[in-house]
Amino acid sequence: MVSNRHYFLYNNKTTLIILIFFAFIILSCKNSEDKRQETSKLWDYNSELIIDDFEADSINADIVNINSEIEHETSEYNQGKKSLKVHFKKDEKISGIEIEPSTPWSLDPDKKYCLVFDAKAMNNQSAFLTAEIYNGEGKKTRRIVSVRPNTFKSYYFEITTQEEDVNSGLRDTPPAWETDAIHMKISGLLYLMDFSQVSKISISRAQGLKDKTVLIDNIRIVESPDRDPNFLKGIADKFGQNAKRDFPIKIHSDEELKSKADEELKSLAEYTLMLDRCEYGGWKDGPKLKATGFFRKEKVDGKWGLVCPDGHLYFSIGLANVRMANSTTYTGIDYTDEAIKHRDPEDITPEDSKGIIDVPLEIMKTGHVVNKLRNDMFLELPSLDDPLANHYSYRKESHFGPIEHGQTFSFYRANLERRYGEQSKNSFFKKWLEVTENRMRNWGFTSFGNWIDPAFYHRNNLPYFANGWIIGDFQTVYSGSDYWGPMPDPFDPEFEKRAKKSIDAVSEEVKNNPWCIGVFVDNERSWGNESSIKSHYGLVLDGLSKGKDSYLKQQFMKILKSKHKTIANLNKAWKTDIISWKALESGVDYKNLKDYNEGMVVDFSTMLESFATKYFQVIHDALEKKMPNYMYMGCRFAVWGITKEVRKSAAKFVDVFSYNYYKEGIGTKYWKFLEEVDMPTLIGEYHIGAPDSGLFHSGLVHAANQEDRANMWADYAHSTIDNPYLVGAHWFQYLDSPLTGRAHDGENYNVGFVSNTDIPYPPMVKKAKEVNSNLYNRRFNNTSQNK
Repeated sequence: MVSNRHYFLYNNKTTLIILIFFAFIILSCKNSEDKRQETSKLWDYNSELIIDDFEADSINADIVNINSEIEHETSEYNQGKKSLKVHFKKDEKISGIEIEPSTPWSLDPDKKYCLVFDAKAMNNQSAFLTAEIYNGEGKKTRRIVSVRPNTFKSYYFEITTQEEDVNSGLRDTPPAWETDAIHMKISGLLYLMDFSQVSKISISRAQGLKDKTVLIDNIRIVESPDRDPNFLKGIADKFGQNAKRDFPIKIHSDEELKSKADEELKSLAEYTLMLDRCEYGGWKDGPKLKATGFFRKEKVDGKWGLVCPDGHLYFSIGLANVRMANSTTYTGIDYTDEAIKHRDPEDITPEDSKGIIDVPLEIMKTGHVVNKLRNDMFLELPSLDDPLANHYSYRKESHFGPIEHGQTFSFYRANLERRYGEQSKNSFFKKWLEVTENRMRNWGFTSFGNWIDPAFYHRNNLPYFANGWIIGDFQTVYSGSDYWGPMPDPFDPEFEKRAKKSIDAVSEEVKNNPWCIGVFVDNERSWGNESSIKSHYGLVLDGLSKGKDSYLKQQFMKILKSKHKTIANLNKAWKTDIISWKALESGVDYKNLKDYNEGMVVDFSTMLESFATKYFQVIHDALEKKMPNYMYMGCRFAVWGITKEVRKSAAKFVDVFSYNYYKEGIGTKYWKFLEEVDMPTLIGEYHIGAPDSGLFHSGLVHAANQEDRANMWADYAHSTIDNPYLVGAHWFQYLDSPLTGRAHDGENYNVGFVSNTDIPYPPMVKKAKEVNSNLYNRRFNNTSQNK
């Protein structure tokens, strides 16, 4: 028999156990709810529209699968609830999902919103994703992010662009409110758009290098909180770094900066050239080929390669844009003296390629604030009597942004002077030349890329590429995708005159130096693209709309008259009713036609090829006459601007094709054409950035952090080294963009191997040495040694 006392204790023990059990259940539920809140409710808001939480028994019919595989996945962070597992496939033009409702979602036009989703990349690999949101008119805005591996995080996309975002002059701004969620960055430009109606949402990858799997959950549109009114104030410290955030290589004092420099200089003094390299950086241990005294190309055992002046096989791996021209940022100040704004019409150097311009003190004294939003970004800028005031400059024009011209400052140059001092005028610059070359050789790079300071040209320590631009007062034509501006009319005699003048200047700079590999002329021209007939033949359509005073139109008339003989024959082929050759000569506008028949397209193709052929021939002939010992490296085609006719025309005249390709690496499908063209090809630009640099934007391709960034760089580099048609790859660029945006167009990207304090990123350097030390064995390991 149990006593009352024991019964009481027993009952209390039982009650206690039961209470503990229920407390555990309640606590577990609360913890689960807390986890839910961590990924769902990121800030206080009054409205939220759930697009899909994936808890239905089947996947929503509004979700369209695009070259991917999707399935439900039980989510461990939310008590067995479901997520969408998306298998993004490599090498597809687009792989991902679209969500398109039968009726657009409606948003309050008086409120501001974000697109938010929770995601986790699987298999210990980050995943670079693009999210797009379409308004009621079908116009879209696009943001990008690296989804972190192995843990769910929330990612937010500001749908509502605000006036201060555009007026900031930044490619993208820092987060405007406190949150643990990750801020997705704009891909393209910031525009004010109406999103009172949302017609479609997509999450995708474009031409990924590897298969990636991502869990996606809780896609929703959330009302944005109030912004911190000071989120753009005081963001840059005296070194041009992020003043509001710490990061691994941040500099805190002049003394620390000098100490870092001394430490690196000691390390660089002990370096030796990699043992398998010849003087020019070629493969000393490889086959000995014909030595011509200059760089050339040759196909060896089925692989294209470059050949050193001394006859060794050579692969050009290096860093581009090693110069000060793009290191300046607008301060928000301009001068009242108009003399500083004058531009010489005979100038052959574009504004964004100019270095520091000395501004007379009397003109600087007329400085006044023209953009307070920008001027307030800086905690400290040198006074006019400060020794560092020599790093002020002036930009006469911008390509894009709220400031058309104005005062600029180069924090990078100022930091170099802080690092090395100035024993004589610009002695810090001479030290920079030496240190930069030593770094390149120490890190195993074999050359510079495009756009380097000509001061490197005759130091004869690292091979390089020269570059020229053809700018001038010649007629132009538009392709319809003219981000960098219109195309020159190559049939205008002024174009040929300016081409010769530019190449004469390049020749004078190079002076027949064997360390120069070749010459790039122009960059990312707007040739059109093959996404539609209108986009493909935009140059032709614009040319046809011009009158008889157009040199291009005169050429098109010759082509059409020669083929069709009579206007009746042309009308029959084109299914048009043009009255006469004279009417055609006066201009016909077919830019807005809905359908282009086969007869038109055949002739458009002929005219486009004629256009491109003339362009490349003019440049080739000028180079051949003035610089016959150097390879013509082409115009560095942009991935968004190339067509089959242009490629065919270029192949007749360039020695090496060049492409700027901002993706994760060189896949197979897009690059299949290399087999058909069978010419040496070089990647002129690519980059990858990460959010742990202190900068506000990671660039055109994102990694999760600096370690991930280094691994992605290696993957890209290996994809070029392993391709038998590629003879080089150049990372863009040597140094990070300015925190507050480069003066040319506001790019504020983490794209450098070094920061704006000239501190190398350790993971990038370590990985570069690892990849580059095995460069030639990996590239040519099957090449015969008996040549």
